[in-house]
Amino acid sequence: MTSRAVRALCFLAAGAVVLTGCEGAAPGEGAQAEAVKGKSVSIVVNNLGMNFPTGTDENNNPYLSFIENRTGLDINVIAPPEEVYEEKVNLIMSSGSLPDLVHIYRPLWFDHYLQQDALTPLDDWLDKYGADLKRRIPKEAWDRVRFNGKIYAIPSLNEVRGIELMYIRKDWLDKVGRKAPVTLDEYYDVIKAFTLEDPDGNGKNDTYGLTMGENLIRSAPFFGAFGTQLDSWILKDGALQYGSVMPETKEALAFLAKLYKEKLLDPEFVLNRNTSLAQKVENGQVGLYSATWYDTRGAIANNKAKNPRAEWMPLEYPTGPRGQKGVYDKDLIRGYNVIPKGAANPEGALRYLEFLAGDEGYTTLKLGFENQIWSMQNGKMVTDFAQHDKHLYRGIYQSMVDVLDPELNKKRLDSLGDFHLYENLKMIEQNLITNEFYGSPTPAMSRLSGQLPNLQEAFTRIIMGVEPLDAFDRYVAEWMANGGALITEEVNAWYKEKNAAAGRVLP
Repeated sequence: MTSRAVRALCFLAAGAVVLTGCEGAAPGEGAQAEAVKGKSVSIVVNNLGMNFPTGTDENNNPYLSFIENRTGLDINVIAPPEEVYEEKVNLIMSSGSLPDLVHIYRPLWFDHYLQQDALTPLDDWLDKYGADLKRRIPKEAWDRVRFNGKIYAIPSLNEVRGIELMYIRKDWLDKVGRKAPVTLDEYYDVIKAFTLEDPDGNGKNDTYGLTMGENLIRSAPFFGAFGTQLDSWILKDGALQYGSVMPETKEALAFLAKLYKEKLLDPEFVLNRNTSLAQKVENGQVGLYSATWYDTRGAIANNKAKNPRAEWMPLEYPTGPRGQKGVYDKDLIRGYNVIPKGAANPEGALRYLEFLAGDEGYTTLKLGFENQIWSMQNGKMVTDFAQHDKHLYRGIYQSMVDVLDPELNKKRLDSLGDFHLYENLKMIEQNLITNEFYGSPTPAMSRLSGQLPNLQEAFTRIIMGVEPLDAFDRYVAEWMANGGALITEEVNAWYKEKNAAAGRVLP
């Protein structure tokens, strides 16, 4: 039995609990490997829903071997599934023995364990082993993981600024004799035509003017047309307001409720998860929707494969009555790497993350192995799609430390083919409605979040006509009374403090 197999037996199903005697090391290379030879590192990371090629798994694959060979570390990976990830992580954190490294996503989780004094300060470890981490992660991100002057997490960054943009079937648009919509009124007209005027020409009433998904996913451009975004803090009249309770949100709900009442909005939208939404696009039931920037390589590409006559193009975001438009932005920080207090090998955890951030580790895990996943042909990077898709699992490791590298990202996206991925991202970046609050959860957020009403569910009921539009006002009052008012006060106090520290005077 291999040393890794022996160590794997020393991990409980609920978490990575290393037992006494589970020692050993993978062979290392070079001076850095020699320095840590003999050390085992246990890491907890989301499996991201990835599939592994036959005969491999999260602890046995070429990319993990690559990391181990370059670092001299023997890495034990615990990868709970996406659906129960945080639940499993909490079990691990409450176990008698702890892993060396945990990757987590929600700031609220990070804040909770900070308050419990359960995390290791990382400044000294970063000074010794984190040169590339300190070089490639910006000060703004480091500032957000400091508590009482010390760093308690190594952030992983979002490489994309936003997700959604509008795409339309141009062949359908031509069929119904409309021009590309820009204003919200023009969007309404096209949505109606796509529902009622048989844009696919099959003589059946089987097309949707617009679709979106459960929890109002893929609805952002229609809230943006009124200058707001759900679950974002919007700067208005010199103060931050919670987008979900702004009057502008009620206007957006009125527009969507009108579409639903007139049967122009997919009546099953409340049941649409990402997979079912994509299937409706692929099957030609939908000709207009808020796509992700990568749908041109996914659902849209699949639709074109099924129907070679299908022609898709991006649209300007719908512009509302006051000339507003846009979609939500992504937070700078995507995830947090923390070392539990009492972990056996914080040095190994830092060396592992440092390798992910370094030029060799980052480039290899981001792009895949050269001449297997990609190659240079006539001076241009070309990706082998089949190999790329087969080895997407490498993202489990790479996502733990993502950094901003626009040049490499453009080369990578362009190498995937003519899917306009880079252009999609640029269009989104020019139309972002900034979420102005990016601090740690305020005390009231941490204490009262469970008492607040579920506004997403309430808004869905309003759109479907289960409740009248004016129910919005009742839900806003309930949100404010159950902690929203205090949260808003604390968010604005943070905003004033942040601006004062930067030397900006607010009105």
